Amino acid sequence: MRYSVAMQVHTVSQVTRYIKELLGLDPTLQDLWVEGEVSNCTQSSAGHMYLTLKDEDAQLSCVIWRSTVATLEQLPANGEAVMAHGRVSVYEVQGRYQLYIDWLQPLGAGALFMQFEALKEKLRLEGLFEEQRKRALPPFPQRLGVVSSPVGAALRDILTILRRRYPLAEVILAPTLVQGEEAPPQVVAAIEALNALPDVDVIIVARGGGSLEELWAFNDERVARAIAASRVPVISGVGHETDYTIADFVADLRAPTPSAAAELVAPDQQALRATIRQHRQDLNQLISQRLAHGRRETEQVRRLLSRSSPRLLVDRWRQSVDERRQRMITRQGHAMALLREQLSTLQLSLRALSPHSTLQRGYAVVSRRDTGAVVTRADRVATGDGINVRVSDGDFTATVD
Repeated sequence: MRYSVAMQVHTVSQVTRYIKELLGLDPTLQDLWVEGEVSNCTQSSAGHMYLTLKDEDAQLSCVIWRSTVATLEQLPANGEAVMAHGRVSVYEVQGRYQLYIDWLQPLGAGALFMQFEALKEKLRLEGLFEEQRKRALPPFPQRLGVVSSPVGAALRDILTILRRRYPLAEVILAPTLVQGEEAPPQVVAAIEALNALPDVDVIIVARGGGSLEELWAFNDERVARAIAASRVPVISGVGHETDYTIADFVADLRAPTPSAAAELVAPDQQALRATIRQHRQDLNQLISQRLAHGRRETEQVRRLLSRSSPRLLVDRWRQSVDERRQRMITRQGHAMALLREQLSTLQLSLRALSPHSTLQRGYAVVSRRDTGAVVTRADRVATGDGINVRVSDGDFTATVD
């Protein structure tokens, strides 16, 4: 056989790789939902699963990697009708196309999951999942509303947690079915009833774990819209940690379990007491520091006032006044002594000039008896005039001859 010069020859690997690239570029084959019956299902020692999905006319090889197997609630079994999601690619070693499965559920559950995804996308586009519309829970709620079954374990778990963590809160139960066709309208009515009550601070919507079908009431659009319309913040505690419902996405906060919802909605009294003790210690320390600082400032001001105090000036003036008073007293003493000396000299002079002193030397003072005029000349009296004569030791009367 002869080959043309223009002929291009490909290797098997090149052809297989090219087909794999073509499949990878097809968006339908990269996001594919397939339903069928499981056959030839095996699991390797590494944990990967290999199976075939078939219907009446064809079959499709499938692979589930170990990491995906660990997330499956129920492992596939031969003869079981399932709904699978994954991507189509080529296993180059054997030149075989395969569906690489990343999600798998029994066929009934698969239909529910598709409804779940459709509603989730619808509400997401409406903005009901946006973080901007989510409200923070009150730090110290006084009245807690609970939407749950009155006979379920979820309510018992919530009450147990609240009694232990935060017994101050008042719990108001809005009883409802949490499973079955009648559950969604009852859940909606319970949410609306709690919103009609005054002073309800937060609402817990809760039920225990279960299958997708058992949790389906919380994937109902009516329930989702009632949670979104609630004037009171809503925390969703539905199912187990791995369960997600539409209510979880719409609620202001999602808790992995009902017990976790109670823990998230109420503070821990032990932690509060520890916080109060710490605040008390911090406050006492702050007060001590403020007092010490105040004492230091007061002492500084006291010293400053002492240096600038008017008392110092008053003391100086008081001492100055004392000194001046003493000087004045001294001066006055000197002046008085001088005056006494002068007075004594004047007294001596007066004594020397005193008529009494003259009288003591033998002189007398004669005055008219009738007029009291001193007789200084003899012609001032006549015979028979009465006179008074004063001598040094007294006086006496006489008549002029």
